[in-house]
Amino acid sequence: MRVDVVLADPAGAQREALDLPAGATVADALAASRFASRAPAAIGVFGEVATPDRPLRDGDRVDLLSPLPADPKEARRQRAAAEEAAPERSRPPR
Repeated sequence: MRVDVVLADPAGAQREALDLPAGATVADALAASRFASRAPAAIGVFGEVATPDRPLRDGDRVDLLSPLPADPKEARRQRAAAEEAAPERSRPPR
């Protein structure tokens, strides 16, 4: 069966196509890929969280996700605080 393994990180995405035997799992795909040495923050199949023992089907895409560089909610709070602290003339129009 044909499976794609995609590593997504801040530098971009890298893809590797694999031919695996029927019954292969997410762990098998990771071990067979060139990304085996990576420790992803999360693993998914087509964007859904997946465990290493999840069986794969022909055409599946295994996503290896890197940790976020910052908590999105905290980054938004910091931007909002910076906008509030800025003088009126430098704020963008709303």
